[in-house]
Amino acid sequence: MGASAQAPTREATLTLLLRQGEISAADLASELGISVQAMRRHLRTLEDEGLVEASPITAGPGRPSNQWRLTQQGHQHFPDGSDTFALNLLESMAKSLPPETLATLLDRQAHEKAHHYRHQLGDGPLEQRIRRLVSLRSHEGYVSEMVPAENGHGWCINEFHCSVQRIAEEFPTVCDQELRLIRMTFPDCQVERVHWRLESGHSCGFQISPSSTTSNESKPGFST
Repeated sequence: MGASAQAPTREATLTLLLRQGEISAADLASELGISVQAMRRHLRTLEDEGLVEASPITAGPGRPSNQWRLTQQGHQHFPDGSDTFALNLLESMAKSLPPETLATLLDRQAHEKAHHYRHQLGDGPLEQRIRRLVSLRSHEGYVSEMVPAENGHGWCINEFHCSVQRIAEEFPTVCDQELRLIRMTFPDCQVERVHWRLESGHSCGFQISPSSTTSNESKPGFST
């Protein structure tokens, strides 16, 4: 099947899975008017891309058949208006609430998120905790990496995609909240913003250094 025919089938398959929740390859093929073999090839391709997954079910004699469904990544394939909703909500709040009240609400949200992060990171060595945060942030859509700090003390988290970019462009105070969030996540460290994509460059960066620069953990690559 040519590429021109694959694209409509791909979108139609994803849309049917979204509507049906779970459905077999045979039923998908019947709905779209293609052969089961062709549908299975499509599903395997979508599975390789992380958009769909299958679970076997047994219905009577014979070998189990697969029921297909969207993965979380598959659901994210469809337009998400949550950033628009959040932006509109912040705009309404900014118009109806005193600035200090809005700041207090954002600060409270940062405290709650930092508490969640600290619980997920545990009490291990700093390098280990930062790696875990990078993983958490990447799953949240920040596309993060961890590199040694240029001055040799601690590490820098670079974030090349911001999941709240549209909101931050309208409300830069959200970026200040992000800095407070990282600081509250690592209360035993010094945390500074080293680059900011709203100002220049293509990423945001936070340097995280142990409060005592004489500790072994201040040396990138050290682990216990």
